[in-house]
Amino acid sequence: MSTPSAPRPLAQCAVQVAAADNVAIVKNELHAGNVVLMPSGDCVTLTGAVTPGHRFAVRAIPQGQWVLQYAQPIGRSKGIGAGDPISHDNMADETVVVRELPAALNNPPTAVLPPEQRRTFSGFVRENGRVGTRNFVLIVPTSMCSSHEAQQIATIAEYTLYKRALFPNVDGVVALPHNKGCGCSDGSNLEVMLRTLANYADHPNVGAVLFMDLGCEKTNLTLVDKYLKKRGGLTTAKPIEWLGIQDEGGTQAAIERGLQIIGEMLPVANQATRSAVSVEHLSLGVKCGGSDGFSGISANPALGHAADLLVKNGGTVMITEVPEFCGGEHLFAARAKDLDTAREVFAYVDWYKDYAAKFGTKLDDNPSPGNIKGGLLNITIKSLGAMAKAGSTRVEGCTPYAQPPAGRGLHLMQGPGYDQESTPGLIGAGAQVVVFTTGRGTTIGNAIAPVVKLASNTAVFERLSRDLDLSAGTIVDGTETIEQVGQRVFDHVIAVASGEVLAKAEEHKHREFQFWAEQSVSL
Repeated sequence: MSTPSAPRPLAQCAVQVAAADNVAIVKNELHAGNVVLMPSGDCVTLTGAVTPGHRFAVRAIPQGQWVLQYAQPIGRSKGIGAGDPISHDNMADETVVVRELPAALNNPPTAVLPPEQRRTFSGFVRENGRVGTRNFVLIVPTSMCSSHEAQQIATIAEYTLYKRALFPNVDGVVALPHNKGCGCSDGSNLEVMLRTLANYADHPNVGAVLFMDLGCEKTNLTLVDKYLKKRGGLTTAKPIEWLGIQDEGGTQAAIERGLQIIGEMLPVANQATRSAVSVEHLSLGVKCGGSDGFSGISANPALGHAADLLVKNGGTVMITEVPEFCGGEHLFAARAKDLDTAREVFAYVDWYKDYAAKFGTKLDDNPSPGNIKGGLLNITIKSLGAMAKAGSTRVEGCTPYAQPPAGRGLHLMQGPGYDQESTPGLIGAGAQVVVFTTGRGTTIGNAIAPVVKLASNTAVFERLSRDLDLSAGTIVDGTETIEQVGQRVFDHVIAVASGEVLAKAEEHKHREFQFWAEQSVSL
């Protein structure tokens, strides 16, 4: 039998997110017999070990009652005593989502600062008024059949043609290799692919584009050209060239011709220069991956505060990973600008549930082994914490995968929880910068946009300091508030957007790209 220890104040060893919560999340490992002094003056003695990111009951939770975190149900008690560690053994993953909406739902607009008070950044202003945070020469293979050559041209060009000293206003030569474009069905699969590639080519972070095909695939240059003309072409004036591998006489000839084209594009792209503009022109994508039990109480709410600051400065924020709204979608719906938008929030979640079911999957399977080990026992806990990245402003609308939203402010983008597909979707939807929170550690980047990493805890930040940009672990440590870290994140986003600093993923040339090829009819 363990011997009780001297009481330690709750703030030293755990976090109780909301006053209504009947659990607290442990900062550092606690053991059976450890005594926690609650703010009320009561003492809670732990009945078992609790690892960082996991939780214990701060009071008894009788069988059948809700276990509460973020003042929301995260499971139903099977019979939990005060001080008991929370696990699947004593908590069922059952939760409840109330979807009743008031007929007169109409949230007031988010207050924004007057133009003269808004922050500015230094960006590449394009002819259509959109503003880039980077200026890349981009190679777009229209299918997997031309992806190898596209990647070869980009790699060779960066080692032989592109020199920062010669082209100080160009950030590099990049390609979008992927495994789609032929042997696929028509419909949403093709639509999503063409939309994503077109929106990357049209992105304000891109100063010149080379499209490439093999020549005989379904998504050849002819189809891509037809798609671009149907949508009115690219909205941003920039050099565009077309290159066919079969037409050029094969791989080597295509690479040689591609390098010649890139050599001609670089001086033209270099004519773009940065100038000071309002951050109202910034679109920020918010993402998480490799999350842990601290993500929802440190990194995500801090990013949410930064998101609020951007929206209040007239900017745009997009959150995706719709499976990770599951169990908390009612909270986004309640913040919607009107009843139709709230219903659209529910429709996005329901569509994804149906989509997953077609593949024998349910959203409850979402937390990965790493998530669970870090304290995210079920999808509801994960969702409630993940949604904090979006801050607290009004939900203006929902937008399909890789589709720019209709206006500014906070928007939800349809998309999967898979980082390699959801992150590119945000950039396809117009994000010029992404902030990516992580508790376990992740290194992902993107082909044309900086991806800033925000760690949820000090330990992972110190271990992966060469890959992670910022830490919100100070919130858990008690040395900074959510608002202080959020302000720090906002300031860093502006510095990155201005090209004053590179994201760590950029330094390591992380240029991941893949897109979500839907397998059924999209919304």
